[in-house]
Amino acid sequence: MFSKVLIANRGEIAVRVIRTCKKLGIQTVAVYSEADAESLHVKLADEAYLIGKPRVNESYLNIEKIIEVAKETKAEAIHPGYGLLSENPTFARRCEEEGIVFIGPKADVIARMGSKIESRKTMIEAGVPVVPGISFPLADVEEAAKTAQEIGYPIMLKASAGGGGIGMQVVHNEEELRKAFEGNQKRASSFFGDGAMYMEKYIENPRHIEIQILADQHGNYLYLWERECSIQRRHQKVIEEAPSPFLDEQTRRRMGEAAVKAAKYIGYTNAGTIEFLVDEQKNFYFLEMNTRLQVEHPVTEEITGLDLVEEQLRIAAGKKLLYTQEQIKRDGHAIEVRIYAEDPKTFFPSPGKITVFETPNGEHVRNETAVTSGSSVTPFYDPMIAKLIVKGQSRQAAIERMLQALESYKVEGIKTNIPMLKEVLSHPQFQAGNTTTNFVNIYLNKATANK
Repeated sequence: MFSKVLIANRGEIAVRVIRTCKKLGIQTVAVYSEADAESLHVKLADEAYLIGKPRVNESYLNIEKIIEVAKETKAEAIHPGYGLLSENPTFARRCEEEGIVFIGPKADVIARMGSKIESRKTMIEAGVPVVPGISFPLADVEEAAKTAQEIGYPIMLKASAGGGGIGMQVVHNEEELRKAFEGNQKRASSFFGDGAMYMEKYIENPRHIEIQILADQHGNYLYLWERECSIQRRHQKVIEEAPSPFLDEQTRRRMGEAAVKAAKYIGYTNAGTIEFLVDEQKNFYFLEMNTRLQVEHPVTEEITGLDLVEEQLRIAAGKKLLYTQEQIKRDGHAIEVRIYAEDPKTFFPSPGKITVFETPNGEHVRNETAVTSGSSVTPFYDPMIAKLIVKGQSRQAAIERMLQALESYKVEGIKTNIPMLKEVLSHPQFQAGNTTTNFVNIYLNKATANK
């Protein structure tokens, strides 16, 4: 196992990785920007180094500076967390060139799965179901209009690069397409440096269900069941649960086996997630692969009893998986909510100083955060300030426990989405398990949900 690991990230995920490293007796190195000088991950790590100014391109995305700190501190490995450089093949390649272990898959696998067009082609080759659509970049709006006519409206216009719903839009007719194409292309180019666009048939009332996989360097693969992540705003997840209330055992196993098939085909190693869209008839279609740890990984940990960060570290250190597929059992039901510093109605960010921050506690209540009373939420980073995870022996018990926990959650000084989370969890349709990706728009009647 490693003796020292650098965490190339910030916020709650950096704190999360530090916690497991401490448990395993691994020393940790934090990196931070000027805006994060007083952050919790800086205080908890064994060593911490300033790497730049607040903006991510001057700090957390500065590959050479991070590599420099890793070499200076003699860190044997780098954990990238999620977001930032976690799915950057150049970063993974630089680690490899410097003899530093990148805790994740190989650079060429990251690159292959980082392009939605390329990953779509790859899944077709692997025999994994994909949404009807195209596997090439659209040259211009005229080609887009012609292709949409062939596929049939409604379609989902998508950027090939990046994620987070950027450059993605449902289009119902040619007029909408012509309005949407150039704007989405520009956004994708601005955010990801790649304006390539493609399109797929829009699946009506889909569910977003993903499969967590683990793969070691010895050819062993596991799926750790599924997470349902259908409650979203602006195409970004806000509530996740495991297992899905929608799947039957046969579909669940078929999806798990398809995810392993995909991972084997590309020679994947470490932790990864295959995301699927599932229609009303339980047909599932490959959406994308996240070649990193997911924000929502705690719900999988709660129902399986595994520490996924520990598994990542073990795999990266060359160790074999300790379990067979038959040994991966499910116990109970887990729900995670993402707590954002944002207006609960408009979903616009709400930066500022947190004057009061009190988290709930109790049996099967888990808090993942890097803020405290007195912390400042800056406009430089994602506005997620915490995650709250609960477990119950049944889905209803987990919902009730989550509602109780949210009632005792106190955040003052900024707005949060806690009122919206409570509204969703209390809604009869959510409690009945009717959780499609359209839930927020349909049931909460949020006119501003997709602005």
